[in-house]
Order: sequence, then C-alpha cells, then structure tokens
Amino acid sequence: MLATLITAAVVAPISAATAHPDIPAPAPAHIGTVTPTTLDRAYAANRANAAEASRMAAAHGDRDRASAVHAMADPERHYLAFDARGPGRAVEVFGDLPKTDRVAVLVPGSDTTLDTYERFREGAQTLHRRLGTRAAVVAWLGYETPGTISPEILTTARAADAAPELRSFIAELRELNGRARISLLCHSYGTAVGARAASGPDISDLVLFGSPGTGVESAADLRTTARVWAGRGADDWIADVPHGLADLFGTTVGYGTDPVSPAFGARVFAAGDGGHSDYFRPGSESLDNLARIVLGRTSEVTRA
Repeated sequence: MLATLITAAVVAPISAATAHPDIPAPAPAHIGTVTPTTLDRAYAANRANAAEASRMAAAHGDRDRASAVHAMADPERHYLAFDARGPGRAVEVFGDLPKTDRVAVLVPGSDTTLDTYERFREGAQTLHRRLGTRAAVVAWLGYETPGTISPEILTTARAADAAPELRSFIAELRELNGRARISLLCHSYGTAVGARAASGPDISDLVLFGSPGTGVESAADLRTTARVWAGRGADDWIADVPHGLADLFGTTVGYGTDPVSPAFGARVFAAGDGGHSDYFRPGSESLDNLARIVLGRTSEVTRA
C-alpha cells in the first residue's frame, strides 16, 4: 500500500518522464588529478569534450541533444567533469574555486540529465549571484538520477549507489581548496544522496529542501557532524508523499521520516510559499535562507 501511495504522490504531478536516448558520445576527457595549477586545462578539456559530443549527436540526427551539449561547450563554462554518454553527467563550477572561503555543492533530484540540465544550472547561477564573490557554487550532476516515473523512484537504492561518488568529489574539492567550508544543498531525490554522503568531517552544513525523505528516521541516524537543515515551500507537492519505510517483496520502499517534522530533528528553515521548483527563485525567502546558510550567517536564517 505504501508503494502505491508513493507512486501516486510522486508520479501524479509529473506529466511525463524525460527520455534518455542512446546517442553516441566520446569517452570523458582524461584529466587525472585536478589541482589549482591544472584547473584551467581541465576546464578546457571538458569543454572540448562537450563540443565533440555535440558534433556526434548532430551526426546521429538528435538535434535536441546536439543543441543542449553545444551550449555546454561555451568558452565561459567551467566543468570539473563532463560525460555525454547516456543521460549524461556534468559538474559545473561558478566562481573561483581555489580561492573562495565557502563552497555550495548542489545535488539535483529526479529527471535531471544533460537534456534538462539548464534548469538545474539556472538554480546554481541564481544562488551564485545571490552569494556574490564570497562563495563558489558547484552544480553536481555526478550521478544518474532516477526517472520520476520508474521503479527506482520508490527506493533510495540509486542514492546509495551515488553517495560514494559524491563523497569522492568532496575529497577532490579538498585537494583544490583545503580551507573552504563546504555546504551540501540537496533537492528532492537528491536529499537521499546528500544524506548518505555527509558522514565525513568535510561538510559544514547539509541542507535538504523539497525532500520526500532521506531513507532514515532521524537526523541523528545520518551520523554527520554537519548542521542538518530542512525546508519545504508551502506549495510543494512533495508534502503529499507518504512518509515511512516498508518491506515490499524483500525490497525496502519509502523514504522514512519527513525531514521537516520535529521527529526528524533538523533545523527547519522558512522556504516561503513556492512550489517544488521554486527554491532558487530570485527574491524568495528560500533563496535568502539558503544563501545565509552557505555564508555561515545562521543566526539570520528565518525559521519555519
């Protein structure tokens, strides 16, 4: 019954899932360990890879993918990683990563691919503008997100597979900047990924917004030293997702305790009256509070 309710609550608001066509693409550029002195070369190599991926997609006859990836090869774009195979992966940087004192890593939710990447990127850009030069932002599409209409959306298994990739990336950030405070800002299904990756000492703040749950019953179960925050807009349909865990034919389905509930134990911040895709809306209460958390101005965060 829980699986049926979760399916209805998650799938109903979405009209269709994003297809992931089988489009030819080059293997990722061989970069090796990225350091402050090799960062520009890494950026250039990944842009060149995106340009080649666009040419291959165009030759294959997929204009949409060719156009999307062509935009990603713009000389002003900066990628720590890029892979156009399948649904694709991209890790884009906004700001001067080696010199900043604060880094916000954004982790997306379901149906985020290279084909839908621009909407994810727009949120990262908006946050970076709000933060100014005081912080860098990383848009981390470093895992294959589940489709909203798919069996994977019923469990946190995809998140468990993705969490080691995120932990590894955080370690790479430490090589580039050993002093910056790192915040994980996780949206929707991405909250289950971030929750599993925040167990080390490198994360100062774990922020969960638009979350169906993380797969655990309380913030204490995350075993993280980071401050754990949670927020949900008043018009976010994710509030209708049933909370809890259940065994269904040997598979655990569900997401556990609602992160904004008192039982979870997070610091609940006010996220305004927006919907599921409005957390980075310019001028919104949610954007202001996310920026305050990243900048360490926690006493100024408005609580729900």
